[in-house]
Amino acid sequence: MNSPILVLNTGSSSIKYELIDPRTRTRSAKGLIERIGQEQGRLTHRGADRPPYVSDRRFPGHAEGLDAMMEAFTAAGPELAPVAVGHRVVHGGTRFAEAVLIDDEVIAAIEELAPLAPLHNPVNLTGIRLARKVFPEVPQVAVFDTAFHRTLPPEAYTYAVPREWRELGVRRFGFHGTSCAYVTRRAAALLGRDLAGLNLIVLHLGNGASATAISGGRSVDTSMGMTPLEGLVMGTRSGDVDPALAGYLARASDLDAQQVEHALSHRAGLLALTGSRDMREVRARNDDEARLALQIYTRRIRKYVGAYYALLGRVDGIVFTGGVGEHDAATRAACLAGLDRLGIAVDAALNQTESGEEREVSLPGAEVPVLVIPTDEEWEIASQTLARLAS
Repeated sequence: MNSPILVLNTGSSSIKYELIDPRTRTRSAKGLIERIGQEQGRLTHRGADRPPYVSDRRFPGHAEGLDAMMEAFTAAGPELAPVAVGHRVVHGGTRFAEAVLIDDEVIAAIEELAPLAPLHNPVNLTGIRLARKVFPEVPQVAVFDTAFHRTLPPEAYTYAVPREWRELGVRRFGFHGTSCAYVTRRAAALLGRDLAGLNLIVLHLGNGASATAISGGRSVDTSMGMTPLEGLVMGTRSGDVDPALAGYLARASDLDAQQVEHALSHRAGLLALTGSRDMREVRARNDDEARLALQIYTRRIRKYVGAYYALLGRVDGIVFTGGVGEHDAATRAACLAGLDRLGIAVDAALNQTESGEEREVSLPGAEVPVLVIPTDEEWEIASQTLARLAS
C-alpha cells in the first residue's frame, strides 16, 4: 500500500517540500521555492526520472508559493495525493515531546511558543495554516526540532538563574533534533550496534551548528540552549558569549537588548569575523582574518567534543553531518586535531575522499570511529508522520 507523505519545511522566505513514501522507501518529487516576497523568486521542482521544472516569477507571499507548488505537481508530476502532510516546527517547548496530529489546539500552542523562536515558529505556522486550506481532508502532523532533546536530564536543561525566570520557561531546549534522531539511528546501523547501548557525539555543522551528546541513543546534553543562538560559532550566530555583553553594550553603545540579540543572531559568527557566512568562501581565502576565523570555529567544536567525552565517559562514535560536516574535510580534521590520546583520529586519505555516502573516516582500528553521515530531515519527518498516523 502506497503512503506518500508531503513534507513541508516553511522558512521566512522559502518553502522546501518533498514527497516521500517511507513504507516503500521511495521519493517521487522534491522542490524549493525561494526568495518569497522579493522581486524575483524561483521554483525548482524535480520529479522522478524527469528534467527539472523551473518557474521564475514573483511570489508575493507563502500562499502564492504553495499555489505554485501545486501547479508544478500538475505540470511536471507526479500526482499529488498525500495520505498526510508532515511539517517541520522548530520549537515545541516542554509541551511537545513527540510528533503530534495538528488541530486548532496544537496551532494555538505553537503560536504561544513563538516568543522562544520568533524567526521560525510564526513561518512554520504559516505553512501549516496554508496546507490545511489546500488539503482540508488530509491529516497534518507537526514534527518538532526540540522533541529529540526531551530526554535531557534536569542538570543539563536547568540554567542557574532566578526561580521566577525558570518559571517563565527559561531553560535549555536544544535544536537540530530531527537531524540528530536520523543520524543517530544511521550510526547504529553503520556500526552494527544496538541503539540502546550507543554513546555518540553528533556534530551538526551547517549555517547553524550544534554538538549533541548521545547516551544509550538518547540526548543527554546539547550545545544550543533556550534558543539556537547558544553554543558553537555559526554562519551568522556568535554561539557562547559572556551574558554580561548585553549590559555592557547598553552602557557603552546605547544598544538595547533587542538590538544586541539581533546582532548576535544575524551579524555575528563567521560573518562578523570574515564578512562571509559561507564556510566555502572563508576556506577559499588565504589571509590572517580567515585563518583566525577557522581557528575560532574549530577550537570551539574541539572544546565541546572534549567536554562531551568527559560527560559520557565512553564514546562509541563521532558523527559529522550538515553541509559543512558532510563536505568540508579540512574542518573535520581540525575539529578533532590533538585528540589522539582519546582514541580519536581521522585517516587523512579517507577523510579527503569526496562522497555523498555514509562512511567511516577514522584510522583503521581506531578506538572511536569517526563517521560522516548525510542528514535527511525530510525522511525523518515523513517517518515520524507515518508513525503518528499508525499510533
